[in-house]
Amino acid sequence: METTAYGASLAGGSFDFVKYIKQPLTILRILNWVFAIVVFATIVAEGYVNDKESSQVVCIFNHNDGACSYGMGIGVLAFLATSAFIFADAYLPLMSSAQERKRLVMADMVFSGVWTFLWFVCFCLLANQWTNTTERQSIPVDAAQAIIVFSFFSVFTWGVVTFLAFQRFRQGVGEIGGAIAESGPDHISPYQGSTLPKKKALHTLASSPVYFGI
Repeated sequence: METTAYGASLAGGSFDFVKYIKQPLTILRILNWVFAIVVFATIVAEGYVNDKESSQVVCIFNHNDGACSYGMGIGVLAFLATSAFIFADAYLPLMSSAQERKRLVMADMVFSGVWTFLWFVCFCLLANQWTNTTERQSIPVDAAQAIIVFSFFSVFTWGVVTFLAFQRFRQGVGEIGGAIAESGPDHISPYQGSTLPKKKALHTLASSPVYFGI
């Protein structure tokens, strides 16, 4: 029986690109990657405009530079982390150590959970600041709305990734315990089989005639 740990064969195997791309976790990571690019790239390109009064560059979200900086920082870090986890998922089937897989899955679960919360904070912050923005004449409204919408989408995609990572963590722990429990009878089976020749030898000895020389 093949033993698996954290979603892949424990003995290690070859990388199947087609199977990897079709996995729900891979699709969600690609969505996270795209959403992060949209958020931070839009903020960099159109998130700042020239103020009419002071001739300075200000954030389109109620002139709050902190809101733009927060959204851009969360997006950049999400992009980098997602890229790393995409390569890590591809390398996971090649890892023969269950402990290394456990650390990777735990890191994925914790990071995804934290970033789900941070994306939720980002969405609430940007939506609130956009509601309080009164002067929208020189502001690219479509860009601001796109940033808010994709921040909202990121909350759900990162949340699902967190759930899948948690499932993979529980699956790994359960299957390892089951494999150890099933391997117990195999150790005593040779000893059970070794008693058969002894019984046959005793039966042969009892049925054979015995001659006593005088």
